[in-house]
Amino acid sequence: MCTVTFIPRRKGYCLGMNRDEKRTRPQARPPAPRNLNGHRVLYPSEPMGGTWIAVNDTGASFALINWYSVPQRPENNTTSRGIIIPSIASAHTTALTQDSLGKLSLRRMNPFRLVAVFPDSREITEWRWDMKRLSCRPHPWRAQQWISSGFDERRVQTKRSRTFRQKLHQSSVGRLDWLRRLHRSHLPNPGPFSTCMHRADASTVSYTEIVVTERSSNIHYLDGPPCRHCNRGSSRIQCPGPTPQG
Repeated sequence: MCTVTFIPRRKGYCLGMNRDEKRTRPQARPPAPRNLNGHRVLYPSEPMGGTWIAVNDTGASFALINWYSVPQRPENNTTSRGIIIPSIASAHTTALTQDSLGKLSLRRMNPFRLVAVFPDSREITEWRWDMKRLSCRPHPWRAQQWISSGFDERRVQTKRSRTFRQKLHQSSVGRLDWLRRLHRSHLPNPGPFSTCMHRADASTVSYTEIVVTERSSNIHYLDGPPCRHCNRGSSRIQCPGPTPQG
């Protein structure tokens, strides 16, 4: 259950993600820097180490959402999808990501959708695992969203997408304050269909924001529903870009 929003900027991009989970799920850990395959990577993490979003020092970012519309599930010995992003987070191209995904035991994982953004080539690539095959599809370099929900995925996607399209007409579109207002929005009303989601058994539990420029990759993290944190501080960690090759 998540909402991911991509917004291109003149030099770089920003990516916002609301993570929706059961209220009983353990609290996640804030973003921390890690070194993976010679690259510096930033991501928040589950107590067991998995994650749902990351950015690396090349400006590439990755966001993982569940795919509830696919009913099939592994028969036994399920592997957590949280290991996917740590396994690929040092990649900076579609080909390298595809190669890393091919080394994972996907048949033991529940269906998912993985979105990757590669600013050097201005590529957005989405992988979909439906328990039968891993498909790969490109997306244009323009503002867009990806939405998942275990409540009623199709209706949630329709209603949240409507809110997104309405807000695209605002003059502030593309600014960080616009992105943050979108992700704490309760339209059409506070509940399972709003971007900032609230249900009796689940809610938006965090908001992660990635901002990539020509010189740096930054991650901004709010622990808790973004509607309750609009005036509070949060952690921000900067991940310098790689040294140019001669």
